[in-house]
Amino acid sequence: MKNSEIKILLVDDEPDILEIVGYNLKNEGYTVYTAKNGLEAVDKAIKHTPHLIILDIMMPEMDGIEACEKIRGTKGLENVLITFFTARGEDYSQVAGFDVGADDYITKPIKPKVLVSKIKALLRRIKVTKTIESTTTVVIGDITIDREEYVVIKNNKKLSLPRKEFELFSLLASKPGKVFKRDDILDSVWGNEVVVGGRTIDVHIRKLREKIGDNYFKTVKGVGYKFTLDED
Repeated sequence: MKNSEIKILLVDDEPDILEIVGYNLKNEGYTVYTAKNGLEAVDKAIKHTPHLIILDIMMPEMDGIEACEKIRGTKGLENVLITFFTARGEDYSQVAGFDVGADDYITKPIKPKVLVSKIKALLRRIKVTKTIESTTTVVIGDITIDREEYVVIKNNKKLSLPRKEFELFSLLASKPGKVFKRDDILDSVWGNEVVVGGRTIDVHIRKLREKIGDNYFKTVKGVGYKFTLDED
């Protein structure tokens, strides 16, 4: 996907932020829309269906938490990438953000070039998952991935996975046999602003092995993981 095809909605009540950040994103070729508060953000998200929403938390009329919740509850916007962009670094703000469906969290102040780099990393998730998101149901061997219901069906048994487990499995299953590096997995599933321990991927892989089957997931020592249909 070309940068000119990517739509970004930037939401902040500070005019300087809208101007400076918007300028840098437009320089990268992105199509940028702006909003000054949560109410306007919801309206423009519905109107433009952006690929990414950069959302401040502390805003008048409707804060970012409530706006995120409303956007996530709107048909057609359930899977839009949303990253919070705020000076508030308290843990409770981050937790509240993720609870309502945020994908990432970026704190101010941040240099424009660094912000653009982080935005590019976020947008790579679209490219990574695009191959399997073109259809709502993907069948791999005796496994069916239902991307609308966020469930996996194996041997006619429905498995309800937590969101991160589902996204990790969907990523690995998008290219059976391909080795996904640990950094790429963290970037695609958790995002580079989320502080997670080195064991986070291992724990989620262990849970997937318990639910789907141990031999479907292969560890490539020092590199990462891959999904395989070999159950021998």
